[in-house]
This record gives sequence, C-alpha cells and structure tokens, in this order.
Amino acid sequence: MIQTHRDIFFDRRSVKEYDPAFKLTQDELSELINKANQAPSAWNLQHWKYLVIHSDEAKAALLPIAFHQQQIADSSATVVILADREAHKQAEPVFSRDIAEGRMTEEIKALLTKQIDSAYAKAEYRFESGVLNASLAAMQLMNAATLAGLGTCPIGGFKRTELIRQFNIEERYLPLMLITIGRTRQEPRATARLSVKETATFL
Repeated sequence: MIQTHRDIFFDRRSVKEYDPAFKLTQDELSELINKANQAPSAWNLQHWKYLVIHSDEAKAALLPIAFHQQQIADSSATVVILADREAHKQAEPVFSRDIAEGRMTEEIKALLTKQIDSAYAKAEYRFESGVLNASLAAMQLMNAATLAGLGTCPIGGFKRTELIRQFNIEERYLPLMLITIGRTRQEPRATARLSVKETATFL
C-alpha cells in the first residue's frame, strides 16, 4: 500500500468522487482494518465488526440501499461499521488471551467481568456503548486510509432495515455507518470549521 506523509487532521476531506479504475486488494483492506482494530474501547471489548463491500456483486446490492450514491459504485470498497450491542460476550475470549499471554491475572479478569455484567444488564448501555466504541474504530479506519494516501467518506444515509436483510446481519449488530475508501478522483472543497474558542470551554 502506498504510504505518504500527510497531516491527517487537516488534510482529510469527505471524498465523493473516486477513481473507479483503482482497486484495493483484500490484503490492503485487511491492513487498514488491522489498524482500525487498534482503537480504544471500554474494557477492551472491541465493540465493532466490519462488513467489507468489495466485489462488484456486493456493490450492486448495496447501491440502492445507499440511495444510489455514485461513490458506492466508484470507490474501491465500502466498509459497513457494525456496532456490537452484545460486546460483553467478547470478555471471555479477550481476557483469556490476556491471561494466557501474561497480561492479566484471574483475579483481575473476575473483577472486570463483574463490572461488565453489571453494565450490560442495562439495555440502554448496550446500545450507547456499541455506538460510542464502534465510532472510535470508524475514525481510526479513516485516519489509516488518509495516511495511506486514500480518500474516505462516512455515510449515515442508507436504509438500515434493508441493509440488515440484504446482507443477513445478526440482530446483535447495529449498522452504524458506511465508509467508502478509494483513490480520490476529484479533491473535495475545503469546508469552514468552528474555532477552538467556539467549541471548547475551559474550566
């Protein structure tokens, strides 16, 4: 994958026009997802899954669900970010691996598991935690792509019910957003941003 030095915070734009001839390989997409997986998450439960729409057939199925936005067809791939509303089920495999590799004791595992079980007894927490933590992975994915010289665009406008049905998404997962990834064909315009003075309160 091409690596370039960019200021991801100021260079990143939401790209709407992609080069349809540019194709990322599955290995290259996996590299980006591996970087996204390094995002932080509550109790390290990693509240995300990715549905990578890469083939022409999958793109054709997604296109009407995403209101026929041309970037779905022209980008190299669209990654559906899925928020895990049952991330507490990740505790056993994640913590057991940490114990096996000497990063956690059984006592700490028991303490954290008790905290998790208490939090996930609340339905609203399951939803809020899934959305919050999966959003961190989504931004991490876009930053990784920007550093690789690629364009991205997060999309919230799509038919969630149809997406779930078309791609047989488990009830456990909430489709949070779509992220198109590819080579930028037309640089998007710069946009006005509110200043620190307008957005931050220091106490």
